[in-house]
Amino acid sequence: MRTVGVEEELLLVDPETGEPRAMSAAVLARAEREDSGQDVFEKELHEQMVEFATHPQSSMERLLAEIARCRKEAAGHAEEIGCTVAALATSPLPVSPAVGMNERYRWMEEQYGIATREQLVLGCHVHVSVESDEEGVAVLDRLRPWLSVLTALSANSPFWQGKDSRYASYRSRVWQRWPSAGPTELFGSPERYHRRVADMVATGVILDEGMIYFDARLSQRYPTVEVRVSDVALHAETAGLVATLTRALVETAAREWREGREPLDPGVSLLRLAAWQAARSGLTGELLHPETMRRMPAEAVVRALLDHTADALADHGDLDRAREGCERLLRDGNGAMIQRALLDRTDSLRDVVTECVRHTQA
Repeated sequence: MRTVGVEEELLLVDPETGEPRAMSAAVLARAEREDSGQDVFEKELHEQMVEFATHPQSSMERLLAEIARCRKEAAGHAEEIGCTVAALATSPLPVSPAVGMNERYRWMEEQYGIATREQLVLGCHVHVSVESDEEGVAVLDRLRPWLSVLTALSANSPFWQGKDSRYASYRSRVWQRWPSAGPTELFGSPERYHRRVADMVATGVILDEGMIYFDARLSQRYPTVEVRVSDVALHAETAGLVATLTRALVETAAREWREGREPLDPGVSLLRLAAWQAARSGLTGELLHPETMRRMPAEAVVRALLDHTADALADHGDLDRAREGCERLLRDGNGAMIQRALLDRTDSLRDVVTECVRHTQA
């Protein structure tokens, strides 16, 4: 059974005002003292955020438990120094992001200017194990049309600089400002994939292979496919659902490759439109159906994803869990819908943030 690991980025906020706090260095120093050797928490581009990475898991129950534990530990470390964590993919309140001080981040700020300074956005990356680069690239080629549905499910960034962005996942729109971000063309083979990556680095526009920000890519460090399209989810169980569906998509794609089935190829231009539509409406409107690239109600497209991956989900023992998770999101709302409902109730973005702090560990 394929293993799955999750990387989540969390926003550091003041527990009283909800305003982002540039305290990642202090949080990480405390985590290192308290959790020496675990190497779970990492720095990120901005000082108002902290990242954790789970261990690879084959059991979704264990993965979900680890996500919840890491969120709780991050909150504990943060609270010891006067802040806390919120699983929000953008800050609802106005913020002036503070770029980290290391050489890499300073290069990025010089190279990309305001695009770097505005990248206080927080995502969830899912790693799924693959047997080889050959299998991995075959999976990348076959995942492409379905990734926008993961964005819609996880959407959790409706607010930007104190205003409603009119998007469910504004994080994904900000992320597209990186020159290497977004959907990719078909690669066809590991050789073509690695040659494209090398050519991109050789341009000098990006610093190195770590700045290959494809929607899904081969991991540099692990024998995995890394899917990077999701907002950090408000609830740990939504992160677990995204990971469950991502593993099923990888397994389904690998089976199609082994069976000799050619990948769908709607083209990068249509994939960009599908990603935009998912970011705009999330689960509240229409999405582009991955097989037809025509608009359909979000509920129908989510059910198409479940149908597409049903065999893999069933073989992993995850089918009922995935169905129940999708039905829950369609019924109760994803993070973007919950944030807007909170604002309607409280008329205060500060209250939205402080309430989302509670949801983060729920």
